[in-house]
Amino acid sequence: MRLSQLFGKTQREIPADADTISHQLMLRAGMIRQLTAGVYSYLPLALRSLRKIENIIRDEMDKAGGQEISMPVLQPIELWEKSGRGASFGKNLFRLFDRKERELTLGPTHEEVVTDLVGRSVQSYRDLPLLLYQIQTKFRDEPRPRGGLVRVREFVMKDLYSFDTDAEGLDINYQKMVTAYKNIFSRCGLPVIVIEADSGAIGGKDSNEFMAISEMGEDEIIYCQSCGKAANAEKAKSVKVKADSGEPLPMEEVSTPGCKTIDEVCLFMKINPVNTIKAVFYMADDEFIFVCIRGDIDVNEVKLKNQLHCSDLRLATEEEVAAAGITAGFASPIGLKNVKTVADESIASGTNFVAGGNKNDTHIKNVNYPRDFKADITADISLAAAGDGCIECGAELQATRGVEVGHVFKLGTFLSEKMGAYYIDADGESKPIVMGCYGIGIGRLMAAAIEINHDDKGIIWPKNIAPYQVYLCPLFLENPLVTEKAESLYRELQDMGIEVLYDDRNESTGIKFNDADLLGIPLRITVSPRSLEKGCVELKWRSEKKAELVAVEEAIEKIKDIIAGK
Repeated sequence: MRLSQLFGKTQREIPADADTISHQLMLRAGMIRQLTAGVYSYLPLALRSLRKIENIIRDEMDKAGGQEISMPVLQPIELWEKSGRGASFGKNLFRLFDRKERELTLGPTHEEVVTDLVGRSVQSYRDLPLLLYQIQTKFRDEPRPRGGLVRVREFVMKDLYSFDTDAEGLDINYQKMVTAYKNIFSRCGLPVIVIEADSGAIGGKDSNEFMAISEMGEDEIIYCQSCGKAANAEKAKSVKVKADSGEPLPMEEVSTPGCKTIDEVCLFMKINPVNTIKAVFYMADDEFIFVCIRGDIDVNEVKLKNQLHCSDLRLATEEEVAAAGITAGFASPIGLKNVKTVADESIASGTNFVAGGNKNDTHIKNVNYPRDFKADITADISLAAAGDGCIECGAELQATRGVEVGHVFKLGTFLSEKMGAYYIDADGESKPIVMGCYGIGIGRLMAAAIEINHDDKGIIWPKNIAPYQVYLCPLFLENPLVTEKAESLYRELQDMGIEVLYDDRNESTGIKFNDADLLGIPLRITVSPRSLEKGCVELKWRSEKKAELVAVEEAIEKIKDIIAGK
């Protein structure tokens, strides 16, 4: 491809609305353009990379025994009502009506469709196991699209579904996919770690995420350097600092004028936050929820949502708190009536806590659970944090950030039972099919590769997913020797099957080199009057600082060898 004819132009300025490195670089490199919030057009350079990623994925899925299919984007809402997951996805579902007023949704995922498909097709245990996958467009009405291709409303995903007769078969296919995913990310030049994760709206028992470590990642990862245990912050458990313990004392009111926050109360009463109980208020769907947790710990809203089995969870407004009869800033569950209360396990980790007095400027000391109040639900709803203890080995936990590039789930039988996907076993008994699902966001993978592989000049593409292998950069095209040699190299490289982006523009050396660095093509070949005087051309890897002069007559074979071997 001649750069002068390439659709999509580079730009020097960093776009003001681009909040991640990958978003900035893809816009500056002319790879993507936003149509509306969370919806992008892929220009030629981006599409070439996406196709290479897709081909790597197909290769690994086929090696693992997968069969590629294609399922509809339009899905009848009845499927989601049958599975019961319409409420879980809630407002993330794009809903629409056809001309006969039948309700449809644009598929955010395809578990319902594939379960229905297999349920209609599989009859006997002899038809199993099955591994079916597709690369298909998905739609999710994200409330806050961000990060360019990191969180969008329309995206391309590879989703594979496994169907087995028993849990042992699911375990085998699950491990096959974990291995295949590791191979995929390695071939894409993307180092990842595998962590425990929450299953979220997808459902199921066990799940793991594949995280590319990046400071710009939207997910927090809690991990132990000592034993290697790692989990998404939504899923992570930890050992908390112990609160004071001793003989429970009688409750006693304390005047705390103007002390509404934990820090203010602790300063006034000369105590540590670990010895306090704080109140946090939520709306779960339309129900007011009173949450109490130790003052030094934050609420894990994913764990809380899972405990409440609600589709929407948010912090309550001041008006909603007042309507529930709660005295904000001085609230506690003591004496609370007609309000659902959820308590974190941490409130039972010590004795004689300080909590709100349920009236202005008042707190109560020596509060003990369950002596002084009861909760409707007591569970681990705490957010693990760096500095906590590892539940496996006790070592201090660390935190980092990452981009989720893959997610695998053990669904079990809950969907097959609801969707009527059964098989007849060897004894003639009808049993639900055991399922797993496995997803990779294609655009997100590409964005993550850029997040990890870049410098202050631009992208540094991993070889296997670069839009082109070679950037042919002739300088001073008014010189006929330069033009002749560049055109000759362009033809010869193409004839050898090497992908070449030919910068045939009559621009300055600075502009050409800046664009070469921005676009990040792995190997740059520079043809200049100075190098030709020496009978050479210049070769330079994007990832390295130094260039190499190679004799013109040796250039083609040398380029072929280093591309094959690098």
